[in-house]
Order: sequence, then C-alpha cells, then structure tokens
Amino acid sequence: MIEMKIWGSTLLILVFLIGLSFGIDLLIGFELRTAMRNAVSPLAVMEPVEFVIFFSLIIIYIGKSMFVFIQTKKQKKKQA
Repeated sequence: MIEMKIWGSTLLILVFLIGLSFGIDLLIGFELRTAMRNAVSPLAVMEPVEFVIFFSLIIIYIGKSMFVFIQTKKQKKKQA
C-alpha cells in the first residue's frame, strides 16, 4: 500500500512538472510543437554540464543502492 502511495505521488509530481514546463514554454513564446517537444523529451534540451550532473547523480544512486545491498547480504551471512 505504501509503495502505491509513493508511485502515485511520483506520477503526480511528474505530471505537474511536465505541465509546468509546458506552460512556461508557452508563456515564453515557443510554438506549441516546440513546447511539447521540450516537455516530452527533457534530455534533448539539456546542456553538457547538465548531462554530467544528471549522470553523476544516477551513478551515485546506483552505487549507494549496491552498497546497501552488499551490506545487507553480509549481515545475513553473519547471522546464518
């Protein structure tokens, strides 16, 4: 049940942010087609520095997850 709340909240935030991005693009004066493209594919409008930060955060997240998994596995071996 908690996982469904997390997924629902995540999806709601995603939809809100895409809508916000779309609305700001329209207010700035982009054409409808350009605003939709920017909202649907955010990686296409990223600068190189943003790519580096984005992939660094993904690597940190994966590394942390692997560390926690390995630590949990070691603790289970000690208890057995």
